[in-house]
Amino acid sequence: MRHYSTSIALVVTVLMLLMGHVDGMAQQTPSFGEYNYNPYLINGAYAGLAPSAEITLGHSGFFNSFEGSPRSFAMTLHSPIARNKMGLGVGFVRDEIGVTTTTSGFATYAYKIFFDTKNDRPYWQVYTPNTLSFAISAGLSQYQDNLLELGIMGDPNFAQNINASVPTIGASILLNLQDLFVGISAPNLLGDALATDNNIDLSLPYYGYLGYRFYTDQFEELMIKPNALVKMENGAPLQIDFNLALSFKNRFEVGAGYRSNASFNILGGVYLLKNIRAIYHYNLATNNSPLGNTHGLVISYRFGEGFYGD
Repeated sequence: MRHYSTSIALVVTVLMLLMGHVDGMAQQTPSFGEYNYNPYLINGAYAGLAPSAEITLGHSGFFNSFEGSPRSFAMTLHSPIARNKMGLGVGFVRDEIGVTTTTSGFATYAYKIFFDTKNDRPYWQVYTPNTLSFAISAGLSQYQDNLLELGIMGDPNFAQNINASVPTIGASILLNLQDLFVGISAPNLLGDALATDNNIDLSLPYYGYLGYRFYTDQFEELMIKPNALVKMENGAPLQIDFNLALSFKNRFEVGAGYRSNASFNILGGVYLLKNIRAIYHYNLATNNSPLGNTHGLVISYRFGEGFYGD
């Protein structure tokens, strides 16, 4: 069984590396399954948007059935400062697939402009003023490709391992209204310009993220939250995620979604002791994907009033 799993991992890795070659080894960014419950991962302007500091841990793929399948771990912390007019955040992400490992750390500064409307809002939800937020991020990514483990002979692209450090600069903007939110972000504007290894070729992702919160007096204990994520990245097909979640008084949450040409996902979660949120998500691959299905878990702790303020 171990020999079989290793063979599958080798096939998956070789296919992905061959598809990713563009003037060297093309590196693509991870696809986060938990971004709806940790938007800071894809848009730094979310830093400090909550009324108090928030720390989030997320992982996916650690229960996958064969070696080399995708695995990721993320940890973030962000908080408002200066009477909520600004936000600071830090994050750490580790992503593994096949023989490739990407480890990134980054920090963010966000500036916020507040305005308000008289729209009704759920009595059980902590109030966050309508906000236009701008952010800039700086970080460092470490890319490791252990290509020699593949044993591919006669191809110069696989003749040596790759170990490169890449400084990153990102920018983002987020409009958060009582009902609507929309944001755009570019986590790495520099690309591989400052990479320590010339053999690395980074793809540059751009994110568009938007959603709506439906709330009515007739169903005042429920909130329906449809949203979409668009990811554009050179060297990769356009990715569009559609998601729909239902929240009951910020006590329980269920949802489902679809990622274009890739997978379906379902989720369920609970809010504990006001300050803790735990979300489980399951990703079901489509089109006979060799990457298989993945389990994930996101746990957040929000200080102060937590996730609801009864």
